[in-house]
Amino acid sequence: MPAYNSVFNNDPAPRMIGNFPLLPLRTKTRGPAYTLPFPSPSLPANESPDEDSESYDILDEVLAVFRANTFFRNFEIKGPADRLLIYGIWFVSDCLSKIKPNATVRDATKDVMNLALDVNFALPGDPGWPLNQMYEPPRDRQDGEVLRQYMSQVRQELAMRLLARVYDEDGDGKPSKWWLSFTKRKFMGKSL
Repeated sequence: MPAYNSVFNNDPAPRMIGNFPLLPLRTKTRGPAYTLPFPSPSLPANESPDEDSESYDILDEVLAVFRANTFFRNFEIKGPADRLLIYGIWFVSDCLSKIKPNATVRDATKDVMNLALDVNFALPGDPGWPLNQMYEPPRDRQDGEVLRQYMSQVRQELAMRLLARVYDEDGDGKPSKWWLSFTKRKFMGKSL
């Protein structure tokens, strides 16, 4: 069985920096991404809109396929959205490693948001970037800065959505064991 690829690979050509796509996001976080509308009526924070909804974005897909895809050591990239899907899965893995099994919502939020707000992360082409052979670096410094802003926006929104899912299983204030069981798994054997 192959890993799940992104449904956004079939979308019309998104804005690209290198070969990393800048897809639209459903977010209130400031950044260069085109903003998708929020679903009406609004959904709880731990739920995603339907896949065929105009509010469904790549971050909903990352969280939907994360647990299934982490079991794969190989992943065939079939389009530009797959590169963002890979990055999102790696980032979710990093976030889960910051959440302790006995952490309160407040402690986990602090740790995960500190990771998301950190601006000193590697970009494609940097020596610390995993799988540099599959990603093209930004053309120039300006593109690099736009890509950093976009990836920061992705990190912040993904962290908020992940926390809503990890802590909303039964409302007891403890993280979900079904999410934390994936803390040691590394998608494609790599991490950020």
